[in-house]
Amino acid sequence: MPSWAEFEAAQPDFAARVRRLMESRKHLTMATLRRDGSPRISGTEVQFAGGQLRIGSMPNAVKARDLLRDGRVAIHGPTTDPPDEDPDAWVGEAKIAGRALALDSADDSHSFAIDIDEAVVTSLDQNKSRLVVESWNPRRGYERFERD
Repeated sequence: MPSWAEFEAAQPDFAARVRRLMESRKHLTMATLRRDGSPRISGTEVQFAGGQLRIGSMPNAVKARDLLRDGRVAIHGPTTDPPDEDPDAWVGEAKIAGRALALDSADDSHSFAIDIDEAVVTSLDQNKSRLVVESWNPRRGYERFERD
């Protein structure tokens, strides 16, 4: 799986949009897998540093234990509703699916770099009448389609 830097090199404009959306809010939603394989949803924050998408966790947190056991992860954000006073102002949402790789930490906290298996942005078309879904993965590249 490619690193964030490799995703940026392959699709610079699309990667910039994903990053802008993910950095637009402090708190994002992350999905990991529990020991029994069922999903766990947790809050997370992301950082972009050294060509990597990174997340951190407090010592011994269940989401960190999930990732140390099975690195598959999905991150979604920002989760916002279209503004009531101006629904056309909705900026969309970004999603990343990939694998978390543990990084060395100077203390007991956990830090992970996320390699990218897929990136998705959902937004509205220019007329604000159709949902636009854009995605990229290293096997098929960039795709875009619209839905009613």
